[in-house]
Amino acid sequence: MRILVTGGAGYIGSHTVRHLLKHGHTVSVYDNLSRGHSAAVNASILTQGDLLDSARLDHVMATNQIEAVIHFAAFAQVGESTKNPEIYYRNNVVGTISLIEAMKRNKITKMVFSSTCATYGIPTVVPIVEETPQKPINPYGKTKLMVEWILKDMCASHKWSCASLRYFNAAGASPDGDIGEDHSPETHLIPLAIAAAIGKSKPLEIFGNDYPTPDGTCIRDYIHVDDLANAHRLALEKAIPGEHLCLNLGTGKGSSVHEILDAVREVTGHAVPFSIGPRREGDPPALVASSKKAQLRLGWEASHKNIRDIIATAWRWHQSHPDGYKKG
Repeated sequence: MRILVTGGAGYIGSHTVRHLLKHGHTVSVYDNLSRGHSAAVNASILTQGDLLDSARLDHVMATNQIEAVIHFAAFAQVGESTKNPEIYYRNNVVGTISLIEAMKRNKITKMVFSSTCATYGIPTVVPIVEETPQKPINPYGKTKLMVEWILKDMCASHKWSCASLRYFNAAGASPDGDIGEDHSPETHLIPLAIAAAIGKSKPLEIFGNDYPTPDGTCIRDYIHVDDLANAHRLALEKAIPGEHLCLNLGTGKGSSVHEILDAVREVTGHAVPFSIGPRREGDPPALVASSKKAQLRLGWEASHKNIRDIIATAWRWHQSHPDGYKKG
């Protein structure tokens, strides 16, 4: 299949591009590089462009005879979305509408969309199933839910084949250690903990230790980035015309903040210095996925389930690229 991956130079996008190529697909990458890295993908398949640039989108789709789209291009920082909601609605929603319009012009009717568990807000029952009410509590989650609504309507009105994959905490890196996670600023716990452990950054701040969990810290479901890549491929290959498929992606097993710090110490050989800060507003005590539907519909399940093994791949990336994509 000839696939356009928007945001394909980003963290999850670049791993998905590699996975698609290994499985025989022809891939074109479209990324404005505002948050992605050109070094994460082969230059021969990368086009730098913005989702709002209709003419450039048309050119890429027509030139490469694109048959399907995997859509990662979005801003994804919860805190930033609350401070500057307008850029999230412009990029994540208006940008996606521009992409959809280009797909219509080029007669492309298949899309897999990078959604998020943030569409659920603060769930009352864990593990979370796809039927859990979606009540996002920040602009980031709201923009992702809006795109899900748009895709559902496109499937109903135009018989498109779409999947919205709601994944939990993406983690890890390619086992080869040559591509991985490089955000600026970094907001994800595992790379922050690694940086603190080796003295590259200040001690880690834990946001609250009085949650109703076994050790008082928040519990999250960490899913390896290569498992996410595999799910995107399967969702595209198994797409059904007229269906908007919504699936959770996780391991079904949660790890607390303290458990992550213990695992980072075991992997790196360095203890993680930390301080306890106040809770962050809107942080649920636990977010853990039920991925039974993904297993049923796609034959998918996470292959990396041990948090220590996931962290080991992140550590390998950090060792070979201590400054991210700048060096190494």
